[in-house]
Amino acid sequence: MNPIHRRTALTRLAALPVLPVVAATPFLAGCAGPQVQNYAQEKPQLDLRSYFNGTLDAWGVFTDRSGQVVKRFSVVMDCRWQGNEGVLDEAFVYSDGTTQRRIWRLQAGANGAYTGRADDVVGEASGQVSGNAFRWGYTLALPVDGRVWQVDFDDWMYLMDDRVMLNKATMRKWGVRLGEVTLSFTRRTPLAAQPA
Repeated sequence: MNPIHRRTALTRLAALPVLPVVAATPFLAGCAGPQVQNYAQEKPQLDLRSYFNGTLDAWGVFTDRSGQVVKRFSVVMDCRWQGNEGVLDEAFVYSDGTTQRRIWRLQAGANGAYTGRADDVVGEASGQVSGNAFRWGYTLALPVDGRVWQVDFDDWMYLMDDRVMLNKATMRKWGVRLGEVTLSFTRRTPLAAQPA
């Protein structure tokens, strides 16, 4: 891919979910480096269903392999749970004026495990909460120059307090790192003020 096409492809990669995010569980377990269980004792403890409930705002940047910011974006998330099933409706606005919408349908499992689906996600996302951290793996189908690329995301989220969560996702294709997305989420209502 020539540099112009590569840049076009990478800027389109910025349209990622905040979860925010399908490789299967073996993808998560097989990666070298930190594991989500390393954060088991970290505070505050993350309850994904409580945090992603209501309206959240997020701001993010996509950086390419050199570290250059190639796209900025904001997201408004409308999140609702019914029992163990959640819907995260994300509305993206990019720095070039384009918009995108992604709707995640999540399922809470046992011991902090989560799975999820969205229209542009290949198969099923899988993730795990431990302590203040959430690790989320998925494969996104991205249209680039008339073709669809499947790009793997290794997505980490860290709860900072009852309103703020930080998110960093690394993107890879065929094991090659393409870039990163960095996000900051803010709940409009602090968790402490959320109705029981």
